[in-house]
Amino acid sequence: MKVMVLGGGGREHAVVHAFSRSKITTELHCCPGNPGIAKLALCHAGDPCDPKAMKDLCTWLGIELVFVGPEAPLVAGTADALREAGILVVGPGASGARLEGSKAFSKTFMKKHGIPTSDFDLCTNLAECEAALKKRSAPYVVKADGLAAGKGAFLPETYDEAVAVCRMMLEEQKLGTAGNIIVVEDYVEGMEMTVLALTDGKTVRILPSSQDHKRALDGDKGNNTGGMGAYSPVPWVDDVFMKKVTDEVLTPTLKGLEADGIPFCGVIYAGIMIKPDGSLSVLEYNVRLGDPETQVVLPAFGGDFGEAALACAKGELCKVEWPGAVRTALGVVMASGGYPEAFEKGYVITGTDEDVPNTFVYHAGTKLDDKGRLVTNGGRVLTVVGLADDLPTARERAYARIAGIHFEKEHHRNDIGDKSLKRGK
Repeated sequence: MKVMVLGGGGREHAVVHAFSRSKITTELHCCPGNPGIAKLALCHAGDPCDPKAMKDLCTWLGIELVFVGPEAPLVAGTADALREAGILVVGPGASGARLEGSKAFSKTFMKKHGIPTSDFDLCTNLAECEAALKKRSAPYVVKADGLAAGKGAFLPETYDEAVAVCRMMLEEQKLGTAGNIIVVEDYVEGMEMTVLALTDGKTVRILPSSQDHKRALDGDKGNNTGGMGAYSPVPWVDDVFMKKVTDEVLTPTLKGLEADGIPFCGVIYAGIMIKPDGSLSVLEYNVRLGDPETQVVLPAFGGDFGEAALACAKGELCKVEWPGAVRTALGVVMASGGYPEAFEKGYVITGTDEDVPNTFVYHAGTKLDDKGRLVTNGGRVLTVVGLADDLPTARERAYARIAGIHFEKEHHRNDIGDKSLKRGK
């Protein structure tokens, strides 16, 4: 098939890589792509958030299957436009994308359909925020309702800091319209993990488990980020636990979408907190694969991801083989110094082209400069992945590969996977 992947980050590089190894793929395209993706697919200029432009591009190219990577095009309705043109799509329409596009909608949806989540208040002015915060104690959880490029969730340590965060969004409009509604919710203590699943609206199939590392600095210190590293599968997650996730989270989610008349074909991402007593609490939904989770989940997955995506888009997910994880992958994000705050771009990157067995280097914030050199072009620049039969070896391979890659002011965490290794011991 002629396949198009929409997006241009590390997640999309991993998806393109997976499709490049699939027996269904005869021609592979990406819009807009990046220098790493360009080695595997034909890249096209364009904005995935422009539904008409994407429909016209895919129709012109004769694309038969589209995989939508980021959340913004899904919220914008790009999947709807492609389906109207008769193209198979993995990714929900705009109505289903509200599960991620609006935190207020998703929390209300979970409460309505009995999906475990923390108690919350929805606030539209500072007085309501102050009242909601006074009902709770530190650490506080404050979230923007709308999409904020992974930067809309805050964990202030004091009441005054929490009020300042609310003021920043509501009155100073630092996050634009995304901060017009504020979600203030209870803090949930425990171990965080990510569950990624494909669904055609009837069948749900879970991809290998993974654990993201959100904070910028070692020891889970520093600011929240879009993710500084991940590994898959999570060694202490077994079939019994995943059945619990399916029964308490995924199945009720599908039933709730059906009850509300919302068609859904694509990815359900559940960010889950496992409380000390073993109970679950859903922190958030996403409606696309996670980043950097995808960069480790897809290499760990033992099936043909292209076949799985095609079956999902055709409503035949129940027919596809599903071997789960067959290897362990650990990925470390190499970021620009200063990320997630202000950072500089344009630094030359070296060492990415070396062929090292059992490692992958997925591009995210990169571009070619006017001299044809690979340079930094974002906060999260690369995800470096080690692949092995066990977590310690995968970790060793990832960090060994990082040692050979260089760019000025580079920053990465040195403790990806450490919690799980210590838990295992």
